[in-house]
Amino acid sequence: MVTKNQIKLVVSLKQKKYRSQHGLFVVEGEKLLDELLSAGLKPYKIFVDDASLVQRFEQAELVSGKTLKQMSNLAQPSSVLGVFHMIVSSQEDSTDWTVVLDAVRDPGNLGTIIRLCDWFGIGQLVCSADTVDCYNPKVLQATMGSIARVKVIYTELESFLAKSEVPIYGAYMDGEPVYGSNLPEKGILVMGNEANGVSDEVGKFITHKIAIPQFGAATAESLNVAMATAILLNEIRRG
Repeated sequence: MVTKNQIKLVVSLKQKKYRSQHGLFVVEGEKLLDELLSAGLKPYKIFVDDASLVQRFEQAELVSGKTLKQMSNLAQPSSVLGVFHMIVSSQEDSTDWTVVLDAVRDPGNLGTIIRLCDWFGIGQLVCSADTVDCYNPKVLQATMGSIARVKVIYTELESFLAKSEVPIYGAYMDGEPVYGSNLPEKGILVMGNEANGVSDEVGKFITHKIAIPQFGAATAESLNVAMATAILLNEIRRG
């Protein structure tokens, strides 16, 4: 039987400081849980409000719909809520392309970019400390399970980029059109903040400024950072 302390713990995980304190995060929905479990992630707890799901999810605990709603982050809760241990990702990999995010703040953007990295086979995503938390519930929903397959590292970008031995490409409005760029087999792609782009501090380490040319009338101010990442990763994989 679920205890008041367990409910309190799950509810507290809606806040980043408690996720960090306990090393736990919450996912909701059968598809997301299936993705994480199939990737080998071990759950701390799984709660369901449907008795038929107890057998499907090993060691799942049956709770009332009212209790599950209390623990849920969703307006319309799913019948399944899982609490997982955070994925420890510290070892850096320079054998392929790496995407770097400089102060990306929108959860939907980060979640979509994690999903894009999964789609394009980018195994490592490096984020500045002020980028939104990858275990934010809205981020996790937007990843559609890709969080289990992409290594997300939070670090100080200047020190990370300073020791790079591969070309560092940054997305800029006034950069070289990406369609004419000779992109290497491995490198770093830096995507900036939604409103301000790549910061001056990070920009000092950019070796190649690239841009997505605008073909329509100059009425759209810019592309959404997740949309721009999709286009640039497509060009990177095209070679």
